[in-house]
Formats: sequence, structure tokens, C-alpha cells
Amino acid sequence: MAINLASKYSDQIAEVFTRASFIKGKTAETFDLTGVKTLKVYTPITVEEVDYDRDGGLARYGDVAEMQDVVQELTMTQDKAFTLTIDKGNNLDQNLVKNAADMLRLQLNEKSTPAADKYAFRRFVTMAGTIAESAAKPTKADIISKIADASQALDDALVPDDNRYLYLTSEMYKLVCTSDEFAGVDVLARQSIAKGVCGEVFGMHVVRVPKSYLPEDVYFLVAHKDAVLMPYKIADAKVHEDPVGVSGALIEGRHYYDAYVLGAKCGGVYALVAADTVSDAPVVASGKITAGSGAAIRYTLDGSDPRYSDSAKDYIADTALTADEGCQIRAYAVETGKYPSPVATG
Repeated sequence: MAINLASKYSDQIAEVFTRASFIKGKTAETFDLTGVKTLKVYTPITVEEVDYDRDGGLARYGDVAEMQDVVQELTMTQDKAFTLTIDKGNNLDQNLVKNAADMLRLQLNEKSTPAADKYAFRRFVTMAGTIAESAAKPTKADIISKIADASQALDDALVPDDNRYLYLTSEMYKLVCTSDEFAGVDVLARQSIAKGVCGEVFGMHVVRVPKSYLPEDVYFLVAHKDAVLMPYKIADAKVHEDPVGVSGALIEGRHYYDAYVLGAKCGGVYALVAADTVSDAPVVASGKITAGSGAAIRYTLDGSDPRYSDSAKDYIADTALTADEGCQIRAYAVETGKYPSPVATG
């Protein structure tokens, strides 16, 4: 007999995951991937305003154009599973189900949730709208200035002030708390330092994460809640009582998830990384695209961002391209072992 813990303990499981995760609850909840593994997000493209022409006849308001869409396809790729047994000799028969639920909760806390968070952080950095390089590792003398640069980048991208999160390791957090720039802000800030608390910097909520969670070459990550997405679903969690070959309970679990930056809101994600870890931008000229040796290039002809657009294609060397009417060729490059380059236009 198999007892389905995914339905029996779904609320408790979800609560445990949310509490244990550094990311869950800080991502967009606009899109629901429940029951599906692929979702297409359509972002309408607005048009530039023109001067009203009284003598323009039917074109008084400008030339009529059908509204276009940029499509981003989100597919959940992480499909994970686990299995373990609880020997009857170690537990009373009536406690099997309860102990199975406890083991499932422990599995989520110690393995599943950390793995999902680490994956999400890597994805958020790789897909960030801005990946800035730091010539040297931040110090307490310049960490606040570097965070200010991130805040300015979000401001310039018209990202809302609320629900901004600054993810950094304890090492970077310590630099912030001991920074002269931070300590000199006001008395309240100094009181915060005395308590070992650094709740906000430039209006961004500070989230300390273990060093192993952020990629090694990442100093910090800023993400607005509505710019990132992390769908997570417990697909299967069962306990089998006395299956063949086992004296006790056999627990099997499966869950799938993924993480994305929404292309239409990519300006709300900023990562500061080590020097020489970002690919060089390609060059777009005369309809052709060139990049460093071994770099893979993706491009679009409809003016959409090739990092997120469903219309992006892999570029074949020396191919002559022609952009769609009224658009430009846009491309980015990825070198082995490096983060994607900025987008080039031509």
C-alpha cells in the first residue's frame, strides 16, 4: 500500500520549503506553471509617439501598425528524485507514516531546497539584465559604492523601489556593516551595526546567503521580486509499507522546478562578478556578426532581446543577415566558462 505524501502533507511541505529557501517568497507569483512544464510569456511592444498632424488625413495620429509581441518560453528543466528506507526494526509500526513525513521534511531542508536555491542563483546571475565586472574584489572602502551602482542601474531601468532584494554572502555583508560609508549615514545605521543587523541598503532588503549558494565568482546579486520567477512543484512523494525486499517503509520523492529572469523586466536584475568572467560583446557590421574565438552567438532580427526572445537563433559564421523592416540585428555571445556578453546592435 502506498500513501501519497504529496497530497497528504502538501501544505506542510510547501511551508517547510518556503521557510528554508532564501529565494522562495521573493520571486514573482504572476505566472503559474502548475500542471504544465512550459509557459510562453507574451510582452507587447509599444510604439514611439509622434506629433499630431492636422493635415495628415487618415494618418493624423501617425502610421498605423499592428502591435507586436516578444515571446519568452519558460520550460521547467530540473526534474529531481530521491528514495530511502525506514527499517521497521528502528520504528514502531504505527509511527511509519509519521516518520516518513519527517524524513521527507528533512530531505527538503538538507538537500532539495539548498540545491534548488543554488540552481536559481546561478540562473538569475546568468540571465541578469546587467552583469557588471569588478576589476578587484570589493573592500569595505568601496562595497557601498558598488551597491550604489547597482541601485542606480535599477533606477535608470525604471524598476520600482519596493521589493528589491540584495543577496550577498556573509563576507560581503561584513564589508557593508563595517564600511565607513555605511556607518556614517546616520545614528540609526550605527545602531543597526551594533545589533549586527543590516536590514536595508539604498532601500534594498539585504538577504545574507551561505557562501556556497552564490557562484564563486559572484560578489552580490540584486533582483526585484517581479523580475525573477522560480516555479517549484512536488510531483510525487510516497511511502510504501513493507514493499518487496524491505521490512519497513520505502520513501520515494520527485520534484521539479526551474528559475528564470523575465525578459521584459530584466533591468530589475543586476549581478556584480569577478573580472574576466563576462564574455566580450560581439560586433555587428554589414549584416554579419563576429565574436571571440570559440564563442557561441545568438541573435534576433525583430529587434527583441536575444537573451530572452523566443525568436533568437544560433548564428552561423559568415552568414549575411537582414533585419526585419524598422528593426536592427541584436546579438550576444557566450564564451566557454564565462557569463553572457552585453547585447550588441547593428
